Amino acid sequence: AALFMESARKGSIVSRANSIGSTSASSVPNTDDEDSDYHQEPYKESYKDRRRRAHTQAEQKRRDAIKKGYDDLQAIVPTCEQQDFSICSQKLSKAIVLQKTIDYIQFLHKEKKKQEEEVSTLRKDVMALKIMKVNYEQIVKAHQDNPNEGKDQVSDEVKFNVFQGIMDSLFQSFNASISVTSFQELSACVFSWIEEHCKPQALRDIVIGVLHQLKSQLY
Repeated sequence: AALFMESARKGSIVSRANSIGSTSASSVPNTDDEDSDYHQEPYKESYKDRRRRAHTQAEQKRRDAIKKGYDDLQAIVPTCEQQDFSICSQKLSKAIVLQKTIDYIQFLHKEKKKQEEEVSTLRKDVMALKIMKVNYEQIVKAHQDNPNEGKDQVSDEVKFNVFQGIMDSLFQSFNASISVTSFQELSACVFSWIEEHCKPQALRDIVIGVLHQLKSQLY
C-alpha cells in the first residue's frame, strides 16, 4: 500500500508538471513567427514622403532642362565660343550666355533687314530690266516689220548739234544780260533774263533758227 501511494504521488507530480509545462509553453509568445511576419510586411510610404519625393524629381527634371537649354545655346550661338585662352578653362556664366544670345539675335535681325532691302532693290532692278527688255523687243519687232523705216533717222551727232546751237544762242543772251558785280545783282539779272529771253515764243524762234541752219548744212 505504501508503494502504491508513493507511485500515485509521483504520477500526480509528473502530471502536474506536464500540465504546468504545457500551460507555460502555450503562454510564451512565438517570437520566431512574429519576427517573420514583421520582416515580410512592406514599408508603407506616407503621403508626405511621396509628395517630397515627387517634388525632388520634378525639381531635378527642371534643372536638367535648364542646363540642356544653356548647353544648346552655347552650341548654337557662335559668339559663345570662347576666344580668350586666359579664360578657356572657365565656364561661361548663364548671364553671359543670355547676353551673347541676345546680341546675336539682334545681329541676325539687322542682317535680315539688310537682306530684305537688298532683295527689294534687286526686284526693282529686275522690273526695270523687264521693261527695257519689252521696249527693245518692240523696237526690234518694229524694225523687222519695216526695215526701211530707220534709214532717214538723224544721228546722235545731229541731235547734239541742235542742242549745242540752242544753248549757244541762249548763252549769248545770258552773258549779255547777266551782271556778276554781286550775288544779289546776279540773282536779279537771272530772273530778268528768264522773263525776257526764255518766253515760249522766244525759245521757239531760237529752235527754228538752229534747225534751219543745220538743215542748210546737211543738205
